[in-house]
Amino acid sequence: MFRSKAFSLLKPIPWMPGQPNLAYKFIHPATASHGHHCHRRSVDYRRRYKTCPGSAAGQTLSAPQTKVMAEEQLPGVLILDIGGTHGVLEDLAELLKKHFRVITMKEFLENKKEMSTKIQSVFVFECKPTIDRELLESLPNLKVIGNSGVGVDHLDLKMISNFGVKVTNTPHAVADPTADIGVALMLASARRLVEGCQIAISPDTKYFAVDWLGVEVTRATLGIIGMGSIGYKVAQRARAFNMRILYHNRNRRRKEEEEAVGAHYCEKMEDLLQQSDFVMVVVNLTPETRKLIGKKELGLMKPTATLINISRGAVIDQDALAEALQKRVIRAAALDVTYPEPLPRDHPLLKLNNIIITPHIGTATVQAMRMMAEEAIANILAVLNGQPIPSEVFPK
Repeated sequence: MFRSKAFSLLKPIPWMPGQPNLAYKFIHPATASHGHHCHRRSVDYRRRYKTCPGSAAGQTLSAPQTKVMAEEQLPGVLILDIGGTHGVLEDLAELLKKHFRVITMKEFLENKKEMSTKIQSVFVFECKPTIDRELLESLPNLKVIGNSGVGVDHLDLKMISNFGVKVTNTPHAVADPTADIGVALMLASARRLVEGCQIAISPDTKYFAVDWLGVEVTRATLGIIGMGSIGYKVAQRARAFNMRILYHNRNRRRKEEEEAVGAHYCEKMEDLLQQSDFVMVVVNLTPETRKLIGKKELGLMKPTATLINISRGAVIDQDALAEALQKRVIRAAALDVTYPEPLPRDHPLLKLNNIIITPHIGTATVQAMRMMAEEAIANILAVLNGQPIPSEVFPK
């Protein structure tokens, strides 16, 4: 797996301009200004963040440090596996081991009687392990499920809550890389980069056609559906292209936030669809947003428009999208997410040349993976310590 190889290059992450200061967000006394008060406690699983000279502002995000103790004394965390197709990346597993006794699903199943009482948390990586009623019933001391990533549609929040177990996610770590992939897909689709690469390297290419054209992003209209932290970061990036930015959201952003990126609010999604050259979907998957974009919505878009999805695959009616692309109802689509993942190899979308599909790589960077793990660890330790939880997810 390319992610495993990439993690052999892991080093402490220097602060970059625009990155959120997660260390301060989690445990610095300044969090009192956000309504959280962190007190020193005499506990076994203390957290602290180190800074390193030489990085921007002299600060580097490193993993929370746990009081040194024997492995047997550390709180147990359950993971699916280490390495392999679905397991936690080895570098992240080493990070977990600094704070927890790491127990794989295989170890748990082979010795349920002993392991079930040791496990106080579950680290969910790439939606694994599956959290079902049977697992919850077998873990009497479970206190928290730390999800690595922001989306929690793979977790039954109400059922988990009924067991008295908390759920956390990692919204701060994912925003920048996911916004980056959204803009990358917009550019790649507009300028037909995938097709162009195939032409350039094809053994059958004898010349480059002068009428092989894309469209420009600069000064085009971008419609963002879902103006949360990721959507807003997309708008920040789009402003550099002098794009006209429209957005539709459940709640309108403050006037100063709109003005900072030059965004205009569309109360009705239909108005946004009709005006946009590029429509980017950046919403959470909920019962309300499932198939949010269907045949009707695609029909409202310009025939020259491009649909980009960086949220969840089920937000789009993929059958309707395949038909719209085949009939040129819209110009193109670019998806980082599908339903299911991967798509069946005979799916109609895979046969089209006016679509780009990437394998859900919005957060697949060395930096993001480590930051998500660190954020998840901070959340888990906060729960175990009885401290304010930086990123708790509540059932609706």
